[in-house]
Amino acid sequence: MIQPGVLYGISLGVGDPELITLKGLRLLQQASVVAFPAGMRDKPGMAEQIVSPWLRTEQQKLPLRFPYVREESILIRAWKEAVARVWQYLKKGQDVAFVSIGDTSFYSTFTYLAQTLLQLHPQAVVQTVPGVCSPMAAAAVLGVPLTVGSQRLAILPALYCVKELEAVLEWADVAVLMKVSFVYQQVWQFLSQRQLLEASWVVERATLPNQTIYRDLRARPDLKLSYFSLLIVQCPPCQ
Repeated sequence: MIQPGVLYGISLGVGDPELITLKGLRLLQQASVVAFPAGMRDKPGMAEQIVSPWLRTEQQKLPLRFPYVREESILIRAWKEAVARVWQYLKKGQDVAFVSIGDTSFYSTFTYLAQTLLQLHPQAVVQTVPGVCSPMAAAAVLGVPLTVGSQRLAILPALYCVKELEAVLEWADVAVLMKVSFVYQQVWQFLSQRQLLEASWVVERATLPNQTIYRDLRARPDLKLSYFSLLIVQCPPCQ
């Protein structure tokens, strides 16, 4: 019986190709198949763009399609279809490296791929390699610590209701809002009311050549932000 290959979840960091770890790079270049989320409209996705400098010409690329929707039935079908394609290589003993933006365990598509694989094929072997996720990268490019001392950190993956932020700021000293472009105007109004705009930053496409940083948001109520944007809020000690 052929021993199944290993599905590696390799964290790429958030943009700069040099943010991949030495372990991640070694495993990536050893794998015969490299999988990644397919881009939109037949264009390379961000993960594919980041990883391209490290790939060998003989490695097979395996784009997997994951729809940008919230309907669970559609997502489950996409995960199963992706697993079916990956399993075609794993069952032959070939290792597959799935590359993921940021960290593979931090709001990552890889989590759903790996969980579905293990549900459908319990004999499969999955290994993950950690990496740099966007809140840490954003703090680095801002040149500020994300947290200091006993400060409490909250990370919200996507805000669809500003009341969530209001509740979080009752106990958190620092809050990170992922994918803030969807609700930026509402968040700006709330932060204005709380007089927190001066202590807030937006980082767009952190570590990439087209990275943009917005400091002191008081005069920026109508920013048009891309999908890869996050906002960091530091609350005064009294709050």
